[in-house]
Amino acid sequence: MTDILIIEDDPEMGQIIKDFMIKEGFSARLCPTAEEALELLEGESFGIVLLDVMLPKMNGYETCTAIRKKRDIPILMMSAMTDERSKLLGYETGADDYIDKPFSIKVLTAKVRALMKRSSGGEQSGKLSGCGIELDTSSRIVTRDGAELKLNAKEFELLRYLMEHSGEAVSKDELFNAVWGCDCFTEPSTVSVHIRWLREKIERDPNSPQVIRTVWKVGYRFGEQK
Repeated sequence: MTDILIIEDDPEMGQIIKDFMIKEGFSARLCPTAEEALELLEGESFGIVLLDVMLPKMNGYETCTAIRKKRDIPILMMSAMTDERSKLLGYETGADDYIDKPFSIKVLTAKVRALMKRSSGGEQSGKLSGCGIELDTSSRIVTRDGAELKLNAKEFELLRYLMEHSGEAVSKDELFNAVWGCDCFTEPSTVSVHIRWLREKIERDPNSPQVIRTVWKVGYRFGEQK
């Protein structure tokens, strides 16, 4: 398995990232287009994808969606588009983290290490259920009343953590540290955004949530209070 797949159409930038990652002890492949990268992913395994947003033909958001349909692999988006809407779109299409260009190579490396560490941390297989929701930690399939729900990686991890602590009030900081990690450079406010997206998928009425309830001045709770 190769540690890092870099999808970057700027040959100079791509080579800088690749050379530095190799210097840091990672193995890396560089692809200038999404199409070439997706073909590589069909036959090879990678630990993480570094994905530029502004790619020729198929852009980074489309590429992220395509990868998520086939692989549960950490994806770190790299982009000069630093507005909130662009970042939220990245998370919505399945990115695990986002870094603004221009960036510090050292910060990029820290993000890569954090994502790979959490990804390789190991998972206990089993099933969680409640409020009509069933979550299989092994297959990573989530269903509501028997119908499969399409959750992105962070939505899945948020739901799993809340279900593991069903009936308990979980703070936003606790959720952030559990899902993104305390060594992640993402803003903690992203928890609220992902909870909103998650509710839109699992609640019958997202405007009146019954599965994931808000605990005032604390955070959130899955199901009824213990």
